[in-house]
Amino acid sequence: MRYRFVDCRWELGSPGRGRELYLAGHVPGAAFLDVDEDLSDLGVPDAGRHPLPSAARFAAAASRAGIGGGVFVVAYGSLGGAERLWWLLRHFGHDDCAVLAGGIEAWAGPLRRGDEEIEPERFVPRERDDDVIGAEELVRRLGDPSLVLVDSRTPNRWRGEPNPLDDRPGRIPGARNAPWAEPLPELPAGELVAYCGSGVTACVALHRASLQGRGGRLYPGSWSEWSARRLPMEIPSVEPPPVEPPSASGVSPPRR
Repeated sequence: MRYRFVDCRWELGSPGRGRELYLAGHVPGAAFLDVDEDLSDLGVPDAGRHPLPSAARFAAAASRAGIGGGVFVVAYGSLGGAERLWWLLRHFGHDDCAVLAGGIEAWAGPLRRGDEEIEPERFVPRERDDDVIGAEELVRRLGDPSLVLVDSRTPNRWRGEPNPLDDRPGRIPGARNAPWAEPLPELPAGELVAYCGSGVTACVALHRASLQGRGGRLYPGSWSEWSARRLPMEIPSVEPPPVEPPSASGVSPPRR
């Protein structure tokens, strides 16, 4: 078994930033795969911000990164990039993969600057069909008590507060919050389905569940597709702050 480190760092809204970080310092011998260009297909219309790549597109990227039969992949990254690669590898039939806990900050060895000469491998995709769920099936199963739906966005976005990332704030009805930057909360038994803003950080929840011996499915389009299609949504009501009654003299009492 050979090992291949893969750098999957990226920053939302800053195309090319991940590669800049890679060139500035990476695990020696590591390849680089870009979340936008390699781990997604931004050319797919109406499928959210980070549509899944086709089998052929992902196979080409994995081959360039030196991933093939007999290669164990260790991914590291930021904002769910490493977990997205972990999920895609398994989705396309390559189970020999892991995520470096703590990212590059946990790497105790030296770093190398610049590019790497990566010897290509032949990645043969064997796509699964039991680890994804589409919007249509999810709509049909809203309210199904056997479905454990988790939203991996930050709590403010799950609560439906206005924010610069979600065109329409809100959440899928019945979704529990499992923020990607926090430990996975205790979840009830049932069929686990994870989503986030665009299908990247939801892979963090699925990876953590896998470490606990629990499988799950990804909704790839996530909230960016769901909200754009005007599918059922839930926006928690926000209670207005209480108003102190006026005093008998008609003057409000002083605040303490």
